[in-house]
Parts: sequence; C-alpha cells; structure tokens
Amino acid sequence: MLTTLNTSYTDTRAADLAWALGREPLPALATLDLELTGAKLQLRLLGASHQILLEERRSSCSETVACIPGSSTPLPVGVAKRVGDWEYEFAARVEVLPPGSFEGRAQELLALVCDHPHGLAGVFPGSPHAFTAMLAQRHEGQVHWRTWHAYPQDGQLVATRTRVGARTAAGRPGRDRSRAA
Repeated sequence: MLTTLNTSYTDTRAADLAWALGREPLPALATLDLELTGAKLQLRLLGASHQILLEERRSSCSETVACIPGSSTPLPVGVAKRVGDWEYEFAARVEVLPPGSFEGRAQELLALVCDHPHGLAGVFPGSPHAFTAMLAQRHEGQVHWRTWHAYPQDGQLVATRTRVGARTAAGRPGRDRSRAA
C-alpha cells in the first residue's frame, strides 16, 4: 500500500534516527493491520520514521525507529535481546548512494513494497524519493520485517531488518534463509 504523507518532511537526516524497544504507540500518519498466522502486526508510519507493534499469544513487542526527542539511544548496527518469550534481533545500516543510483534504488524499493500485500510505504509531497517503507512476513514460525528510510538530499538510505520469534530448544531463534530486497 502506498500513501502520500500529509506532513512536512522534518526527519531530514539519517543521523537523527534513534531506536527504541517497548515504546507506547505514537501518533501515526498511516497504518496497516496484518494477521500473519496468529500474529497481529501493525505497521505504523510516523513521517520519516516507523513503529511496528506485534502481538501474539499474550506477548507483545513494539519497535520504534524515529527522531525521538530526548533519546540517547542512537540507531544501533545490531541488537539481540530477549523480549518475554521471544528472541528479538535487529540490524540497521546506512547506504550512501550517488543521485542516479539513489533514484533507481528508491523506485525499486517502492515498487517492491507497494505491490506486496504486507507492505506499507509513505512518500512526502514534493519529493517522490523521500519515503519510509515497511514490509512484513512470517517465515519458519517467526515474524520478520524490513524497513527503509530514504533521505534523497544526502543520498542516504537507512535499511533495517528485524526478526522476532520464540526461542528454540537450543535457545536460539531459527535462521531466516530467505533474503528480500
């Protein structure tokens, strides 16, 4: 699903993004509610930021990547935590692309997310390459999501990948062998 975000583009630098786990729902500009084999997931666009809420079997988790006033937790390269009965794994990277490559990558990602039944993307008025996009899926009993935050003025694309699932008998979550864009 693609939407135009009716707000000014205020989260304008990748370096301003922070990560938080367990925050209460923040006001959203657009949402997509999903049911993935018993897991309830809500994808939330917060401007150039995102929040994802997950509920399954009386457990819940929320992930926020946003410009959070007063936050001292910058966007980490990786996080692995136990959240209730789940293992939570998060990874982020910032890609810096030249203008022609950035525009092509932005179009590719928007097409991927907009055509997917579990995808939500929001673009900002006046800049078709300024967007936030999210894509979720369930694989091998775990819930996975990917997000992209585009900053065309700097040629920066922030990509995140998250996996949440129950601990296996060996104490480690199962491995995802699939790779999305």
